[in-house]
Amino acid sequence: MATAATTMKVSSTARKEVKAKKTKSSVGAPAQLKQGSRKGKKAWRKNVDIEDVEEGMEGMRAEERVTGSALQKKKDEDLFQVDTHGDDKVRKSLPKYSKSALTSTKILSQRSAVPAVFSRSTTSSSSSKRKLTHEEKERLLRIAKRRRKGPLNSYVDESEVGKGSATMEVSEAAKSGGYDIWSSNTSEDVPVDAPKKQPAKPPPHPLRSQIQLPAVEQPHVGTSYNPPVDAHTELVLSAAQIEEKRIREAEKLKEWQEKADAARKVAREEEAEGVPPGMTVGEGEEDPEAGVDEVEGRVAPKMPRRKTKQDRKRAERLRKEKQALAERAARKRLLTSVTSVKALRSMVNRSLSLSEKTRAERQRADEEKLRKGLAGQRIGKHKVPEGEVDVQLGEDLSESLRGLKPEGNLFRDRFLSLQKRALIEPRQPVIPKRRRTKDKEYEKHAWKRFDREQF
Repeated sequence: MATAATTMKVSSTARKEVKAKKTKSSVGAPAQLKQGSRKGKKAWRKNVDIEDVEEGMEGMRAEERVTGSALQKKKDEDLFQVDTHGDDKVRKSLPKYSKSALTSTKILSQRSAVPAVFSRSTTSSSSSKRKLTHEEKERLLRIAKRRRKGPLNSYVDESEVGKGSATMEVSEAAKSGGYDIWSSNTSEDVPVDAPKKQPAKPPPHPLRSQIQLPAVEQPHVGTSYNPPVDAHTELVLSAAQIEEKRIREAEKLKEWQEKADAARKVAREEEAEGVPPGMTVGEGEEDPEAGVDEVEGRVAPKMPRRKTKQDRKRAERLRKEKQALAERAARKRLLTSVTSVKALRSMVNRSLSLSEKTRAERQRADEEKLRKGLAGQRIGKHKVPEGEVDVQLGEDLSESLRGLKPEGNLFRDRFLSLQKRALIEPRQPVIPKRRRTKDKEYEKHAWKRFDREQF
């Protein structure tokens, strides 16, 4: 330890001597007025400034004397120590958390002794002003000939004030009233029972999750290239029924179109004759008695005879008798209905059970229909197509796969399957309409002057 102390003292003394011998500035300016020559090694070594290099080397020597080697060559374990246990005394010495120590609390706690400036007038300023009474204000208004308000906020005519038994001032009853029945804005808030928001209910529509139709339907047995006779016959009959239904609809549409064309033809003929459409009246049948009336003359209608007092009494007696009979019949029906309450109750229960059974059957049928898909149902604007039956006639069937003729379209089947399973909406091909042009006829200007002489 003594040796190390002596070494440290010697090093500090040597450092002081080096600093004392320093003759050049630390910024690099030459120590003499004229820079020495650096033409050779000897002159270079004599005149070059190596003070910063000497200081660095001296510092490294001092580190070696104290630690035994340079610090940059030592490992982290030799220089640092990781404390994994800690010290309980340090926690006790730390200051405790307090809201009063927060900077925001200190800023908010600063309050000035000077009162704040308010936009409203204070009591001292208001007391200095002179307050006018209601009578004084009315007197000043009369002097200034300003319009004065009367009962119910209406303006009083100055020329009519004080005439007759009219009061000079507004009555106390009008002054005490604070509600204007003619005002559109009501300040009183009338408590209104706000309706409770009903919970959202799903619509009673069939759910798509109830559809149990597979993505790829299993084809009918009759569509095979070598099907059984019964299956092939059944498939042909179903295809024939679909085709017959289509033919009937086409014939019905054709019949309707023929009727519409006939009506248009009649309308065009009437328009050509100059008669407005729908105003043609056919020739009616002649009434044979019309001529007799014209010859003999019209018979004047017989006027009803005026009722006497006896007729009125008789009519009143008949009306009372009818009313008594109606009341007796109603009482009789009531008595019979009281005795037949059990029968009526059983009949009502029977009808209710029957309607409930019918509703359940209808719902069950709808669910069963929904499981098979949406084919044939209208969804939105269009109907979901049912699809065509792909079947071959007996003469077209082949007993081998080599002679098989392809039927159907896989893309069409997948597209119809998406529509039947309610994954996409039904669509129809949009065909662009051809623009219809009308020929406009006009007469040339030369032909309009037919009455003039042509040269």
